[in-house]
Amino acid sequence: MTHLGDLEIFARVVSTGSMSAAGRALGFSAAVISKRIKRLEDRLGTRLLQRTTRQISMTEAGQGFYDRVLGILAGLEEAEAYASGRSSQVRGTLRISAPTSFGRLHIAPHLTGFMKDHPDLKLHIVLTDDFTDIVAEGFDLAIRIGELSDSSLVARRLAPVRRLLCAAPSYVASHGTPKDIGELASHICLPAHNNDNWKLEGPEGNLSYRPEGPLVTNSSEIIREAVIAGAGIALRSTWDIGRELRDGRLVQVLPQWEGSHRLTLSAVYSSRQFLPAKVRMFIDYLAALYGPVPYWEQ
Repeated sequence: MTHLGDLEIFARVVSTGSMSAAGRALGFSAAVISKRIKRLEDRLGTRLLQRTTRQISMTEAGQGFYDRVLGILAGLEEAEAYASGRSSQVRGTLRISAPTSFGRLHIAPHLTGFMKDHPDLKLHIVLTDDFTDIVAEGFDLAIRIGELSDSSLVARRLAPVRRLLCAAPSYVASHGTPKDIGELASHICLPAHNNDNWKLEGPEGNLSYRPEGPLVTNSSEIIREAVIAGAGIALRSTWDIGRELRDGRLVQVLPQWEGSHRLTLSAVYSSRQFLPAKVRMFIDYLAALYGPVPYWEQ
């Protein structure tokens, strides 16, 4: 009888497109993955995958086998979801990818309560500002800020994202407050590390403004600290500077203008019919924590 683990390995190799990616997702070396696939093919008496130095593709037999394996794994996942959904206790490992700054500010401080409620669940959180292929890299979910571009994934909205122009009181005291967009040209602006135009929405509709400033960096956090220190004017998300706005370390500049991109904070996970309980519970926890009007805007 074929081992269920071999079926999962085969399906993961197909979905990721490589032995090494499947190994990273499942915690095995590429050599172990290759050996397990070979064992599966020997047991079945047919070749499932065509291997070249650059890619892996399925044979005709492999395609038919893959279609049926997906049904078996979906049925197993349904059974697990049913059983675990009847209990508040979840176990295993939950692998999460999240943006660096957001994870530090708004995920890490709130993990204690979740871990106390689920002592048998291990959290593996990776903070990165690079795009993460959650399927290929074996993540259960990712927290993302922006728009969902991959239609093969499912996104649950956690909170809206607003962006404001802001500066430190010390900067305003030294340089004054711009009264309209045109006056930004005479101020020190701190563009984000990707040097994009500021997409703004205000009384005159939508416009694109090219900020100019003396600071160039690949770090959004350097821009954040620089604006707090009084170096200039920046366009920042409220989740990033909400605390500083409340305590007066930053003030809003040109309040009639905001970032025009309607971004969303979302939990993104694989498009599967039955969501594992551990993923659902963590997403529910964040959704209740942030809400339609997140605490950083209150």
